[in-house]
Amino acid sequence: QAPLVESGGGVVQAGGSLRLSCAASGRSFSGYTIGWFRRAPGKGHEFVAAIRWQGDTTYYADRVKDRFSITRDNAWNTVYLQMNNLKLEDTAVYYCAANRRPALAVKEPEYDHWGQGTQVTVSS
Repeated sequence: QAPLVESGGGVVQAGGSLRLSCAASGRSFSGYTIGWFRRAPGKGHEFVAAIRWQGDTTYYADRVKDRFSITRDNAWNTVYLQMNNLKLEDTAVYYCAANRRPALAVKEPEYDHWGQGTQVTVSS
């Protein structure tokens, strides 16, 4: 089983909202930065957002920064991605990933542990 498990994906109309969850499975990710990536059909992984363990530092891709919000609940070892005002181009498989690098990472190779992804489909 993957060390991280995503949930909350689904089909939503443009302009709607979804909240994705990323939960640790079988281990703790205490001290880890958690990032969200997405992969649209025929494209590579695209960075979406990341949050440090303390939750005091977040970073967003320009395409989502005014619409998405990343938070974490360390007591429950869970990270959330609130997605509002969804657009057709947000359709993708969304993955969460973890790393322990000191700097906030935005590139796929910088993350060491990955989930299996959850599908988000935005319809017109």
